[in-house]
Amino acid sequence: MDVSSKIRAAWRWLAAPELWSRRRTAGEAVLAVVIGLLAAGVEELLGSEDWALAAVGTGAAVLSLLRRRLPATVLVATGALTPLIGGFALLLLLVGWSAGRAIVGPGRALAAFTLSYAGFVGVSLTDSWSRQAPLTLVLLSTLYYLATTVMPGLASRYWTQRRTLLHALQERNAQLLRERAMVEGQTRLRERQRIAQDMHDSLGHQLALISVHTGALEVDRELTDRQREAVGVLRDASVTAMRELREVVGILRDGIEAPVADDPGRVTRGAAGIDGLVDTSRAAGNTVEVRRTGKARPLAPAADHAAYRIVQEALTNAYKHAPGAAIAVELRYEPDSLVVEVLNTASAGGEPSDVVSGGQGLTGLYERARLVGGMVHAGPVEGPDGTGFRVAAVLPYGAHAATGGPAGAGGVAGAAAGAPLVDAADDFRQQTSVPLDGNGGRVVDRSVWSVPERELTVGVGADTSRSRVGGVVLGCGIAVAALVVLLVAAGFGFFFLMGAMNEGMIEKSQYDAVKVGTSEKEVRDRLPSGDTIATAGLAGKGPAEPEGSTCLVLMSAEVGESSETEPVFRFCFKDGKLAEKKSYEVVR
Repeated sequence: MDVSSKIRAAWRWLAAPELWSRRRTAGEAVLAVVIGLLAAGVEELLGSEDWALAAVGTGAAVLSLLRRRLPATVLVATGALTPLIGGFALLLLLVGWSAGRAIVGPGRALAAFTLSYAGFVGVSLTDSWSRQAPLTLVLLSTLYYLATTVMPGLASRYWTQRRTLLHALQERNAQLLRERAMVEGQTRLRERQRIAQDMHDSLGHQLALISVHTGALEVDRELTDRQREAVGVLRDASVTAMRELREVVGILRDGIEAPVADDPGRVTRGAAGIDGLVDTSRAAGNTVEVRRTGKARPLAPAADHAAYRIVQEALTNAYKHAPGAAIAVELRYEPDSLVVEVLNTASAGGEPSDVVSGGQGLTGLYERARLVGGMVHAGPVEGPDGTGFRVAAVLPYGAHAATGGPAGAGGVAGAAAGAPLVDAADDFRQQTSVPLDGNGGRVVDRSVWSVPERELTVGVGADTSRSRVGGVVLGCGIAVAALVVLLVAAGFGFFFLMGAMNEGMIEKSQYDAVKVGTSEKEVRDRLPSGDTIATAGLAGKGPAEPEGSTCLVLMSAEVGESSETEPVFRFCFKDGKLAEKKSYEVVR
């Protein structure tokens, strides 16, 4: 394996390409560079130079890249190095956030954070044992570690577990919707099969009787030619009705339409079959005129069938409500749609037919046109011969239906695709029976949703972007909270330090007022006790103490000659009296 292959293998191990996109990889690289530069900058402020700055920056960048692949190891290492390398302070905050979400299992996470905390406090004590009181150092280190590492880790772990739970609920919600759709589909299929059986048993029997009796009546010798022709029309209509009933029953039972080859006598149900409807109407005694304008263009199957049914229903209404009236059928091929218009004049003196009407004809036409993206208008019109009736429809050639599905796929299929799978009240408010937008999608008012309902929305890209933004906002909020905690801790530390300074510091005038030979009790009553962290490490660094004496070392309120020295006052007592007092400077 050559060097380049090894490098690629190492990068695949580090970057985990199955989890990182190119955008994520670039973001991690930029973050590592920023962390490295910040670490080097902090080290420079602390007095490091040259190679030390480069080493700190490189180390911070490497640990930043490794924090996702080795979260526990990087957490422990960063916690142990931060007391020695001040530039790792920001890195510790980042590593704590990543470790909280990347370490699998609460036990492993607790162990990793505990080891990191032990290393942080242990190294802090080792590095500052001679300069500060151990208990105070442990307290301050613990507060610092809790604010910069534990709090971000807990917040990150909570956020990750919450998102995982929401994703699981989303998947379960989607699965329930699919199962509900399957149950509804099976229920609809069974109902369609029952309706198909009822239609076949009832209507089929009646139509068969009509066909048999009209066939026998057609050969009756006592009928005139005109009567025999009318009976023939009835027999042909009954046979056609039987064929169409067989097709409808097949669609209801199986969900598909029978092939044309199965029935050579099948009537063409499309714009091409309108001439057959007109011929049938003329044979029944109506005056029907057909007019076509524009260049004929093919329609989508669903729209083609809708045009046939609209003309058929309009002619049927004319038979029933205006017998003997003149009927005009017009097909206008416009640039973007087919306009179908059926106009009948007032009744020519005949009485309306006494036939059974379901009252659903025009409603069915409206629904057929809507499913293919068209529209239907029906209503009376005023003419020279009285009030007539007009049915007009606009059907697009190949436009998508209003439900968002292709018109060529069939109106029923398109409607099923766009209909809600479950009731709105039982669907986490993700599907509602509200109008459609311009792109065929449903307009949903999410302003009334609660937070869980927004987060349970499945398959919404904008919500994914909001989730990422929410994670960034949450991270910034945690960082601000950690900063506030640090400021509060610093405030308490400042007041604690000021109190400690008061217990271990005196003015030059106080030193001068104390005279050698004064009783020890009187001197100690006039001076602070010196039992404070501020004076830790000052004893034993000045001139030799008088033999057999005990000394009190206090800091001076004055500033030393250099930043590395501290002016102090020493009072040594022997045999109950002040035996010696000295003023000198010590190196901290």
